[in-house]
Amino acid sequence: MTVRLLPYLILGLLVQPVQAGEPKTAGSSTPRIPPGSISIKDYSADLMQLYRESRLEDPRVLASYSRAQSSKEQQRESFGGLLPQISANAGTNRIRQTNELTEQVYNSENYSLNLSQHLYNKAAWENYQKFKSLARQSVDESRDAEAEAAVDLAQRYFAALAADDELELVQVERRATQKNLDRISALFKKRLAMITDKLDIQARVDLLAAQEVDARNQVRVTRAALSEIIGRPVKEKLRRVRDDVQLQVSALGLDSWVQSAVLDNPQLQASQNAVEAAGAALRAGKGEHYPTVSLNLSAQNSNEGYNNALAPKTDSYVAGIGVQVPIYSGGSVSARVRGLYQDQLTAEQQWEATRRQVIKETTNAYLTADSNVEKVSANRNALASAEQSSIASQKAFSYGVVNAVDVMISVQNEFMARRNLLKTQYDFITNLLILNRWAGIRSDDSIETVNTWLSIDGNAVHVRERSSIQ
Repeated sequence: MTVRLLPYLILGLLVQPVQAGEPKTAGSSTPRIPPGSISIKDYSADLMQLYRESRLEDPRVLASYSRAQSSKEQQRESFGGLLPQISANAGTNRIRQTNELTEQVYNSENYSLNLSQHLYNKAAWENYQKFKSLARQSVDESRDAEAEAAVDLAQRYFAALAADDELELVQVERRATQKNLDRISALFKKRLAMITDKLDIQARVDLLAAQEVDARNQVRVTRAALSEIIGRPVKEKLRRVRDDVQLQVSALGLDSWVQSAVLDNPQLQASQNAVEAAGAALRAGKGEHYPTVSLNLSAQNSNEGYNNALAPKTDSYVAGIGVQVPIYSGGSVSARVRGLYQDQLTAEQQWEATRRQVIKETTNAYLTADSNVEKVSANRNALASAEQSSIASQKAFSYGVVNAVDVMISVQNEFMARRNLLKTQYDFITNLLILNRWAGIRSDDSIETVNTWLSIDGNAVHVRERSSIQ
């Protein structure tokens, strides 16, 4: 019996290095880089750095900013219609007059300065109020576009991190499984291992090779997605979430988050401004039924008389108040008012739809993020259990209790637990950013908070520890 167990004891000692160690923090496992040895391969980028670059390069952000600026200029244009309108005119004419008594040719000159100022014009005033609301709406839409772009950037950032993790985990698992295959093959040649064990491990190695191809391609795809936003190739390493971070939503409850979202969400505020703009447009339409009062001042210097006759140069100064009363315009004003009223109802319904969407999205993001916190804790426990199971299976193999395939499966389960933990952490962070976006929290603050959770070193500590014990 001792002779039969001897090969398995030897194999168990060979397989023992495959087990994973307990993950450590970035600072405890990062070697010091000698001065002057930093290269582009060692340089890492964090989320805040890429966010600042995207603010200057993302076409969506730049376009939203341009739209906001355009709306502000339109507001200024409408305000200009309320201010005095001043014009100056100058002209000279060559005149020839002929009658039965005489014929004369002379030059005439005419200079004038005119000023017109609305004293009462309801339509013009409400039109200005409309464009003022539209300008605020564009600013809020710009804020919402920036928040949406920030969430999109974070999702692509962590998708790229997940792709990097997957590639490194697959590579480490493949190398570990390949070593087991080599040892099993050597034992099989000595008739100390079964052919089924060898074939099962060989199948796993081949599957991992195919998964490595997919993982390598996914790394390129996710980096290309990041480059689309940043406007340049993103080749540097990305900083990962620190192991010592305690992830949690906040001390506030769901009702507080929903209340904050209803008050501060930029999309809902933009919809509210759209309602105010529609109301101002309706009042402007009704204002076309109102009379208008204007002040007119003019000064003129001319040497032309009646019927273009030559006259001494004369200075004329005129001040007047004009009143215009609309009486009938074929019913077009009333029809326009009815249409504007329907536009206001449409804007109000859109505001209500947006309000409901904000409440729904805020609730979903909060509940999902809160659930992710529990999943992170559960996955950490699952990883610890998987590590212990891997160690136990290797010891059991050394005593001949389990076979090599059982050890391979335990190692596979350990790597799957690592993947699940990383994915859950990334899901939590992206859902937290989504929650902040719908709650109306500034993108800069949200990104800065998440950025403090990232390690200074961009290397995958968990993968490097896994590979260091081979």
